[in-house]
Amino acid sequence: MSRRGKILLVGLGPGDLEQMTGRAQAAIAAAEVVIGYRTYLRSIAPLLTGKTVVARDMAEEMARCREAVARAEAGQVVALVSSGDVGIFGMAGPLYEHLLERAWTPETGIEVEVVPGVTAASACASLVGAPLTHDFCAISLSDLLTPWSVIAARLEAAARADFVTVLYNPQSRRRTDQMREAQAILLRHRPSDTPLAIVHAAYRPRQSVELTTLERLLEHDVGMISTLIVGNSSSIAQAGVMVTPRGYRRKYDDLDAGVKPGESPRHSLSSGFAGWRHALIEHAGRHGIAATARMLGAPPTRILEALIESPASPLGVVRAPNPTTLFEQALHWPNALVHLNLTQSPATALEAILELSDAVQRQGPGADGAPATLSGPGWRLELPWTAVVSAYQVSDHHQIAAWFQSASGETLLRIERPR
Repeated sequence: MSRRGKILLVGLGPGDLEQMTGRAQAAIAAAEVVIGYRTYLRSIAPLLTGKTVVARDMAEEMARCREAVARAEAGQVVALVSSGDVGIFGMAGPLYEHLLERAWTPETGIEVEVVPGVTAASACASLVGAPLTHDFCAISLSDLLTPWSVIAARLEAAARADFVTVLYNPQSRRRTDQMREAQAILLRHRPSDTPLAIVHAAYRPRQSVELTTLERLLEHDVGMISTLIVGNSSSIAQAGVMVTPRGYRRKYDDLDAGVKPGESPRHSLSSGFAGWRHALIEHAGRHGIAATARMLGAPPTRILEALIESPASPLGVVRAPNPTTLFEQALHWPNALVHLNLTQSPATALEAILELSDAVQRQGPGADGAPATLSGPGWRLELPWTAVVSAYQVSDHHQIAAWFQSASGETLLRIERPR
């Protein structure tokens, strides 16, 4: 009976053997064959004595996967290595994709083990202080495999949500515009003096660390083995370190003193979920759903759902079982106004308002997905009904409104009439 082969997916850490985990070193020791990018293999040269070494160039990831699978299927124990953590922008993903395309299963195929490593985010953070002690995200600026529109959307979302943002693969000799564009996106949501750390070649012989600001990023040398850590609105740079506070001062008067009035050490903040929901409901009752969505930066659907869930809601909100039925009813409300959202963003709301007078012709959406239409002398407005995924009827003492929402939670249009 032939021996069952195995692939060890090994994260090597940032590049210094002292930063490599004991399990990773043991995995390399157990392997007969070690496959990886040439530069990464040089960093572990002392561990490769007596091994069959397969060194590949950059952009040959799938060739490495095919080689590893072929050798494991022949019964060998193979280490397929990545710098940092093998599952974070590393070789674990391509290897599993390749196996799944071949109908691999853990029960019938070669054995696969993932050996984690110290990723660049945590390695670089350790060199600059404590920048990741609150919520953060990691985004690669490399567009070799990811469309720039996707990368830009992720940068926009991270910046708007105030995440500390770790930028991998920020720049290369051929990719010089992406970092400049990323800076521009972040500066739309962050102050120019936001702390920023540039860590080059962490835990390697050419290591360098610079603390600067988001505004001054382009004044510094940045390359493929650099990692950027962009602070959030709370991050500080002082005494040569960058720190993102965890939030203790929201609850405590002083780190050595008791809690603030209205707070408890073992309970959520007064401004936590329960407090947020109470403020949301109160604000919606006074100022309306659209204004509340703009104030909180939340999609209107979230406001509508919170109002449904609260028995104390000052507004009557009912989720419509059939958006088309509600739309056709609302089209024939007397003295109704149609508010058509032109921006899909609560922060920059821009609406077209149309009065549904007797001169306006109304046509509900077709069963085949045809758009709903409103028309009059010399004009026609088509409403793409396939974009509508939910609808709500909202009532208070003054008016009744029908809200029609997209999959992202934004309002496509609403129709309202006075009581």
